[in-house]
Amino acid sequence: MKFLTKAEIQSFLSQQNYDIRVSHNARWIDQKCTADVVTIVADCIVNFITTNGNDFFSSIDIWHDKYTTDNVEDIFKKPNPDEQKARNEYDKFFQQPMEMLAYAGVLCKRKKGNRNFYNVADLEMLEFIAIGDRKALLFLQCYIQKVLEDSGIWQRFDSFFSNPNKTAFEDVKEMFEDFTIANTPINGKTECRRIFTKVINPLAYMRGTVGTEKGRISEHKITYDMLMYNRDNFRDIYANKPKDITRSEYVKANGIIVNANLTKYMSAKAKRIVRTYNDQFRNGLTEVVIDANHLDDLATNIHHIFPEADYPEIAAFIENLIALTPTQHFNYAHPEGNTQRISRDYQHICLLAKTDTIRDDYEKHSDPTYDFSKFLYVCYIGLETETFREIEFGDYDGVVTAINLAYA
Repeated sequence: MKFLTKAEIQSFLSQQNYDIRVSHNARWIDQKCTADVVTIVADCIVNFITTNGNDFFSSIDIWHDKYTTDNVEDIFKKPNPDEQKARNEYDKFFQQPMEMLAYAGVLCKRKKGNRNFYNVADLEMLEFIAIGDRKALLFLQCYIQKVLEDSGIWQRFDSFFSNPNKTAFEDVKEMFEDFTIANTPINGKTECRRIFTKVINPLAYMRGTVGTEKGRISEHKITYDMLMYNRDNFRDIYANKPKDITRSEYVKANGIIVNANLTKYMSAKAKRIVRTYNDQFRNGLTEVVIDANHLDDLATNIHHIFPEADYPEIAAFIENLIALTPTQHFNYAHPEGNTQRISRDYQHICLLAKTDTIRDDYEKHSDPTYDFSKFLYVCYIGLETETFREIEFGDYDGVVTAINLAYA
């Protein structure tokens, strides 16, 4: 697994010609091609070929794989794929992203009879997409724009983003419908409009502007959660929590149930992301550098700053994970190696160290892996301090001050 830059993604895409006027491929993007679906499908494929090798496989092979059945039902609230009634839904759930990845050149596709078979054409890109929602979204944004450019219709989208208004929106939507009907087997505007949403909204989010909602121009800017298939959001759940009620009291009073299997899967995946990031950008060394005795020791342990069992809603946030040496993990973070105990003093140190890691990520990378807003949310949940809801984006000094006050 390697973290790729936007320029590296664009370099990969530049090797392909995605002109729909030439290919007439209607499935270059589809309704199920949201970032959260694409990343889990990519993850399932990576796991499948790791176990079975990179021979040709079908979408059915992927969605019947044990790794998939153990995870997808919990993540996307789908019935078990072995249930007959779920077959059609699962077929779209996996087939549509796989068709998109094949058109993009990440997968290679061949047809045998009436079935499609795939193998991996670019493992590095597939592994990058499998890292998580945000990496998949970055790929989708670059890919969608390249397809529109190659197809000769990007300028109409760019004009809308430059001056978003109702007239410009109707113009670009109608143009996309006419273009799709003229150049693909799709012959109805209803399906065109469903696909249009998956095209314009990721780009609108990238440009920080409006897109489409319920078939019309959106009233507000497109937000990250609007791009997802699975829109459950703990931050929305806690948005109305009164300040004088604790997090645990609010959860109990409102009957909020945490999906344990989902938490376990997402937490394990988040740990892999943090480990890979630390290996690639920090030479595998510890994030906590105040102890000179461990500066040259490899950070082989990934530690939850706020325990997974106590804070399941932030267990899968990479901003709540930190790379430590074994000694730091089992002697300092967990006193006497007791993983049921957390040293509050060392937790304080870990949060300050994580602040530095995130600041460094933003300063060195145009497409950072960490999310400052999510780190504020982690601190808000873990420390139950309203201050973190008021800190401005990028105010690292404010974060440090608030953390220190919370442990004073």
